[in-house]
Amino acid sequence: GHGWANLQSMHINLPFQGDEEFARLHAAVRLLLPLLPALAASSPVMDGKLTGLLDSRLEVYRNNSRRIPQVAGRVIPERAFSQAEYDRLIFQPLYAAIAPHDPAGILQEEFLNARGAIARFSRGSIEIRVIDVQECPAADLAIAQLAIAVLKMLVSEKWSSLQSQQQILIEPLEQVLLGAIRDAEEVVIRDPEYLSQLGIEGVSLTAGLVWDRLAKEAERAGLIDESVSAVTRIGRSSLARGMAARLGEHPNADSLRETYGALASCLDLGERFVQ
Repeated sequence: GHGWANLQSMHINLPFQGDEEFARLHAAVRLLLPLLPALAASSPVMDGKLTGLLDSRLEVYRNNSRRIPQVAGRVIPERAFSQAEYDRLIFQPLYAAIAPHDPAGILQEEFLNARGAIARFSRGSIEIRVIDVQECPAADLAIAQLAIAVLKMLVSEKWSSLQSQQQILIEPLEQVLLGAIRDAEEVVIRDPEYLSQLGIEGVSLTAGLVWDRLAKEAERAGLIDESVSAVTRIGRSSLARGMAARLGEHPNADSLRETYGALASCLDLGERFVQ
């Protein structure tokens, strides 16, 4: 069941060369990954109904290989910081799990891995896959630029050391991810250890306010400009929340047609969606 859900995502591919660069980039990507749906959720509807989740695509994504759960794992990648560790912790268990269903060995390749960020050692890149597509390319690119800016700051150890980043387990990251799938920018992040990795001490914040702080840091560092902050939803609702509000509590054929027609116009004209 690879399915339709993957087609509604926007991928970011980031390069690395060798184990040292991979270790830094993978540690940073693991930390940022669960926050990205809070910024980019845009899939509140399935089969003509509100699902109760703002990122329904990711909910499908994380469950679409239930027969062989090692394919997607827990979406957040394991703590692997070299090619050898990645092979031992991710590839080999995955290949062993798929083997009974793949007697010819066709799927014993890195493309089988479907975590939320996947290492492509064959081309020296990490591919981020948890970002829902937005209403127009300008919004997609702004989210990509902001995400890359924050990753650059993490890789440079602006707020936390590489060693401390690498110590963060899957479980606390998964809790942030699940909350963001449900509530997007309004999920409250209370884990002090996780927040400290992002330079936030002594408070609990919604994911929207975390992004607000990160964007301001990126702007001060000259990594993004005001136009990026204007296009991304810093301090605003996610696209999913705006869609849900426009649809109403009980969407019908008319409200669905009107809302998705407005989204199609945004794509056609390169404009922002208006709730």
